[in-house]
Order: sequence, then structure tokens, then C-alpha cells
Amino acid sequence: MTTVNANPAFRPSDVTAHLFDLDGVVTPTAEVHMRAWARMFQEVLAARGVAEPYSDADYFAHIDGRPRYDGVRAMLASRGIELPEGEDTDPGDQPQAEETVRGLGNRKNALVMEILRTEGVEPYPGTIAYLDSLPAGARIAIVSSSRNAEEVLRAAGIRDRFEHVMDGNVAAAEGIAGKPAPDTYLRGAELLGVPSTEAVVYEDATSGVQAGAAGDFAAVIGVDRGVGREALLEAGADLVVDDLGELA
Repeated sequence: MTTVNANPAFRPSDVTAHLFDLDGVVTPTAEVHMRAWARMFQEVLAARGVAEPYSDADYFAHIDGRPRYDGVRAMLASRGIELPEGEDTDPGDQPQAEETVRGLGNRKNALVMEILRTEGVEPYPGTIAYLDSLPAGARIAIVSSSRNAEEVLRAAGIRDRFEHVMDGNVAAAEGIAGKPAPDTYLRGAELLGVPSTEAVVYEDATSGVQAGAAGDFAAVIGVDRGVGREALLEAGADLVVDDLGELA
């Protein structure tokens, strides 16, 4: 079952390019990230004696879809905690990680990589079916806030399906604003050599949907992995599905 908003006539064959968020759209690494964030912030808040514990609601409200350090900053702010920004090279292990925003971000990243190494990751079958259904010659790219996108795609065995990976590393190197700004998606379309009006965005996070809605794209498809259909529609999705296999 799908929920339609402003673009009920969307057909994949009508657009040239397809820009996929990674976590929660192509691979269930959102679950891996959620586990890593929870483990880290539960320990951090407990160590600081914060009465309100970390919850999944915090993930969706403050972290989901944001670049890693932005997520750290927003989550800390929700509990009235301020830390120095630090450096990208700040160690991601205890106890130094608790001293800076970037140290905490690096610690979370280390936890993600540990989970990926020990447990691996499989792409969503519905997304693979949808990719297989796209017309020959479709231009396809990943647009992700994650700095681990390349590693995740290789772990899932699907790196060769995407022409370009516009990830957090590229955004940092090129000074591109993260979601909910549309800049990373616009850069993804540019890498594919197509205008935004000929590209469709696929997102599961409200911040990512907002990014797509702000970028004058042909359509923004929301994938409801737990945020909620209404939240995705309110953020600007033209169409919301539970799984991209519905469009295959």
C-alpha cells in the first residue's frame, strides 16, 4: 500500500537519474547506526548523571539523516550538554572520546565498523528488485551523510550498482552542506550530469526528504522504515512506500 501526496503519476521511467540515500533505503544499516548511537549515548549520559535516558525517539528527533557530528551536537544540546568541537582526528575510544563532539562522533563510527565487521549487512531485497526494474541506461548514485558508505556498499556486495557515491567524506572535502539542505543531492545529480528536475530522490529520514523537497527534483519518494508516513509527507515527500519493491 502506498500513500500519495503531490505526485501520484510518478513513474521511474519518466526520470533520467535516481539518487538513493543509503542507510534505511538501500541497506538496513540504519539499524546498525541506531544500535551504535544507543550504546554510545547511553554510556555518555549515564556517566554524566543525566536523568533522562537515551531512547529511539532521540534518534529520530536529533540524529536520523544528519551528518554524524551534527547528530552528536544536536543530541547533546537536547540534554543541555556543550562540548568543544574538537578535531576530526580526536580518538574514538574511552575516555578521550567523551571530551569533544568529534571524539564522540568518531567513537560512534568505530562502533558501526565493529558491528559491520562482525555481523555484515544485507541490502533490502525490495530495493534490489527495484534497482533491477529500472530502465536500461538509468543513472544511479548514492547520496548519504555517512562517511562509511563505500565500506557498507562493499560489505553488501553492491558497490558496482552505483556510478557515484556522494557521501559524508565528499561533502566534507568539498565543503557541501549536509541534509536537510539540498546541496548533497544537487551535487549527486551534478556528478551524474543531469539537472535536478530529471532526478528522483529516495529517502527514509525527514531531514533527507526535506533536502529533496528543497532541491527542485522530479520527485521525492519517502521510504517508511519507522519515521511514519505522515511525517515523511509533511517533510515534502511526493509518495511514501513501505518498501521500494512496491514500485518494481
